[in-house]
Amino acid sequence: MIDIKLIRENKDLVKENIKKKFQDEKLPLVDEVFEMDTKVRETQVKMDNLKADKNKMSSEIGKLMKDKKIDAANEIKEKVSNMAEEIASLEEEKENLDKEIRERMLVIPNIIDESVPIGKDDTENVEVERFGEPVIPDYEVPYHADIIENLNGMDKDAAGRTSGEGFYYLLGDIARLHEAMIAYGRDFMIDKGFTYAIPPFMIHADVVTGVMSFPEMEAMMYKIENEDLYLIGTSEHSMIGNFKDQIIKKEELPINMTSYSPCFRKEGGAHGLEERGLYRVHQFEKQEMIVVCEPEESMDWYNKMWKYTVEIFRNMDIPVRQLECCSGDLADLKVKSCDIEAWSPRQQKYFEVASCSNLGDAQARRLGIRTKGEKGTYYLHTLNNTVVASPRGLIALIENNYQKDGSIKIPKVLQPYMGGKEVIEKK
Repeated sequence: MIDIKLIRENKDLVKENIKKKFQDEKLPLVDEVFEMDTKVRETQVKMDNLKADKNKMSSEIGKLMKDKKIDAANEIKEKVSNMAEEIASLEEEKENLDKEIRERMLVIPNIIDESVPIGKDDTENVEVERFGEPVIPDYEVPYHADIIENLNGMDKDAAGRTSGEGFYYLLGDIARLHEAMIAYGRDFMIDKGFTYAIPPFMIHADVVTGVMSFPEMEAMMYKIENEDLYLIGTSEHSMIGNFKDQIIKKEELPINMTSYSPCFRKEGGAHGLEERGLYRVHQFEKQEMIVVCEPEESMDWYNKMWKYTVEIFRNMDIPVRQLECCSGDLADLKVKSCDIEAWSPRQQKYFEVASCSNLGDAQARRLGIRTKGEKGTYYLHTLNNTVVASPRGLIALIENNYQKDGSIKIPKVLQPYMGGKEVIEKK
């Protein structure tokens, strides 16, 4: 959510930003908010004047009663009563206008950073840099589900019986490899100075609307029936929600945290043959990182955060690239975002394994996350990034370490989490 001062002082900037995101249908919202906000401020002035007059007249009643001027006192009482009714009516009008304004402000997209490339959708995202040389082995790399099943590491049929499509059992050394990858990501971030957390896996509706846009919410979140609770789609949701309505002391900034959680997503729609395995599932696990910081520090943190993910994947012998998200691919709360994509030697192309986002003060403004400085109280900036997530990260790990004999070489950084095991072989 943007600062309403931007609409008061520079409507053209807000409209131009909407055009850059190819959301022209939202342009009328800017003028609607401007007109409503003008009415709110006019109403507030009327209320303030009426309250001042009412207080002044009320103070005269006691004096008139003391002087036994009963009729005059009653006349003023009637006027004061009428004023009170008018004030109540104006307060209701203002409350309704404030509600209408907020509903529109929640839909108007955040102002994107000047460095964001302009494009309509994810097909116009821009490759920035590659890390590690993509390898095409001189032998066939099977589909990841076939590799895992050949190693007795997965049972989707059983998951289908218990839970339906989009779920899976991981078994044996593959399940252990999955946990090793998550644990390595956790320890890597702790070594970088991030505080480890395991957050709630369910959150209230007001937290959901504070951390994400309505289209994201509708596409992703599972609602708990008859409860004001949603299953989290990522631990960023509850981690940022942790600071709701808080004024954070400046000496506590920046706040750097890394969190583990299962994640739950609808992932509706048909996605083609590649989704037969573990690409799109309803439940997965992820190590996340979040930062809450001073506004002037957020872009520096953004550049640190995505590089941490690159380092983790390179340490697991996985080539990756940074892909800059264009304006049309940015969710409405985001100022700037990039994906880290891993190389798939089987498909001979890259696929997304992590996403890093700077949300400016959008989440902080929705949730009331602030600090106090010399110029008063102001909103902080929030950022989030995937450390590593499974099964996407697991797929990249398996494909890039698959060997001709069907075994999987375990990267050195993961071997301590595998009891020193160097290879996963069929038993």
